[in-house]
Amino acid sequence: MNYANILFEIKGGIARLTLHRPDKLNSFTAAMHEEVRDAMTRTEAGVQATSDDSVRVLLLTGAGRGFCAGQDLGERAVAPGGAPLDLGESVERYYAPLVRRLRALQVPVVCAVNGVAAGAGANLAFACDLVIAKQSASFLQPFCKLGLLPDTGGTYFLPRLVGTARAMGLAMLGDKLPAQQAADWGLIWKCVDDDTFAAEIETLLQHLVHAPTLGLARTKHAIYAGARSTLEQQLQHEREAMSELGRSRDYREGVDAFLNKRPPVFHGR
Repeated sequence: MNYANILFEIKGGIARLTLHRPDKLNSFTAAMHEEVRDAMTRTEAGVQATSDDSVRVLLLTGAGRGFCAGQDLGERAVAPGGAPLDLGESVERYYAPLVRRLRALQVPVVCAVNGVAAGAGANLAFACDLVIAKQSASFLQPFCKLGLLPDTGGTYFLPRLVGTARAMGLAMLGDKLPAQQAADWGLIWKCVDDDTFAAEIETLLQHLVHAPTLGLARTKHAIYAGARSTLEQQLQHEREAMSELGRSRDYREGVDAFLNKRPPVFHGR
């Protein structure tokens, strides 16, 4: 597929997916969704690969001064007297599958929020595993100003990340939340100065690309499973995962490196 609305490459174990409609704050259209879907398929194939196209971490970010302004409303306008749109169809076809794929991906997903993240754009960021934002960035749930509710997992992520009271305030008032406050609330992993943002992202990516990928994948799955498990179920989950990981090449390498006081060289599988 030739990409007109995103940038995508796989290099050095890192898949980099950049939403690229900067003049529209990278808002989603059907065409962009199709391109992102294709890039995710290539990323998933790369996770399973053992060649130069292998993927050990995915970076999701935006071009220009914004991360993503959510849905391009130009594709969702309703003319006076026109037939109503089924917005649920758009959620089912595009947004929900993307959230599921990000959560299920067997490598860490880093979201670099370089500017405003609004609506579906904000909730797409919250679907990622590690979110780092510029000091100048912000998060916004403007659905209430359109008579809608937070989709793209918003009603799931918000109360789990910040609690019911703050989730209600964000969803019902639609106020802008500065990145530093989002970090203070635990909504994102980290807020960094604009000047050091790019360097911080690269440092994190290089750390993850050289980490024990299988262990990180099982950690990701276990933490997300814990949100719907009992303690006994989670203890069993941990037992099964540890049984698998203890047989891995990376575990042997990690122990040997620790005992011999040398840096480990993980292979990710």
